Amino acid sequence: MKLSLSQMIVVMGPGIAVAATGVGAGDMISATNAGAGYGTILLWAVVYGAILKYALNEGLGRWQLATGTTILEGWVERLGRPIQYIFLIYLIGWSFLVGGGLLSACGLAGHTVFPSLSVATWGIIHSLVGAILVWIGRYSLFEKAMKVLVGLMFISFLLSAWALRPDIVAVVQGMTFPSVPSGSVGTILSVLGGVGGSLSVLCYGYWIREAGRSGPEWLPGIRIDLGAAYILTAFFGVAVMILGAQIKPEAAAGGNIVLGMADRMEAALGPFGRWSIYLGFWAAVITSVLGVWQGIPYLFADFMALFKRVPKEDRAAMVNPQSPYYRGFLLFLTFPTMILLWFDRPVAIIIAYTIVGSLFMPFLAGTLLYMNSKREWLGDLRTGWLLNSLLVMALLLFLYLGINQLIDVFT
Repeated sequence: MKLSLSQMIVVMGPGIAVAATGVGAGDMISATNAGAGYGTILLWAVVYGAILKYALNEGLGRWQLATGTTILEGWVERLGRPIQYIFLIYLIGWSFLVGGGLLSACGLAGHTVFPSLSVATWGIIHSLVGAILVWIGRYSLFEKAMKVLVGLMFISFLLSAWALRPDIVAVVQGMTFPSVPSGSVGTILSVLGGVGGSLSVLCYGYWIREAGRSGPEWLPGIRIDLGAAYILTAFFGVAVMILGAQIKPEAAAGGNIVLGMADRMEAALGPFGRWSIYLGFWAAVITSVLGVWQGIPYLFADFMALFKRVPKEDRAAMVNPQSPYYRGFLLFLTFPTMILLWFDRPVAIIIAYTIVGSLFMPFLAGTLLYMNSKREWLGDLRTGWLLNSLLVMALLLFLYLGINQLIDVFT
């Protein structure tokens, strides 16, 4: 498939949505902490992290284009039916914890700008607005909204970073020459693992289906889509780290991250700088809410179709935004997760969903490495040595991160 420039721009959508969904408050905190602690030396970790997430998403898209089935269908049909029940337990736990964490992040963004309303109130408002948009809107509306919000977060942070006039030579060196300062391994792993989501990456398969992309001929198209998305994600992470390098380390912790950046930008650009950071941070967290609210219910609907053993030709009626299973899980994301807004230990929530998320990525990387290497399953679309090498790197990285997360909890 050969695409013109205008066609390339048109195909960008599902990739931008999945990348933006994965970039949330936690990723911003990781990049800001790295910048505050080490300046621009660790920018390479942002770039490498984006490359690894590109490899995972390309593998997901490759499987679906080659087989005509989602990765969840592939797991059940190729690895055994019991896997779907394990997945359901994980899906419910992940959705509850991550949903509550995202609402807390949105509440923080709203409360920072308009403190007259509490964090909980702002979280509820964002949850309801997101649910209404997903309930009444089609995929095309969601994709357009995500593109606008991504543009807002990208422009606000990139212009803010540029306005601080960073040392361009140091920035380029930081992006291209890996360096591991003493005591930085934990920070590096946090940045590498934080560029773009965990379970939410599975939404990509459903979004390319909604966009009408199927068949092996679409592989170049999804490569362009994902490549553009993760280039933007990498630049966003670089901008956040550059901004982090301008603030004190103590200002890069927890809820102080937004105020620390806003104070620095106000000193450089006046009120415009402060509001630029506010809007960019809000766009970053609301894209995560919209992406999870719109994408994750597909997974539950797909599970139900497999559970009921619905014939393949009839699954489309169940795995779509109008099905009762999709809408039922959307309501689960919208309302029960609000309980965590009144939980008095937000740090514990963040730790919990970070652990839950870290346990999934090694499984995803390992299964993609196995399933996508089989010619009898993928034919000519089976993965080559380069993508397999990236998947091995992703497997080792996320396995290491997951083990360390568990060690931190129990020690």
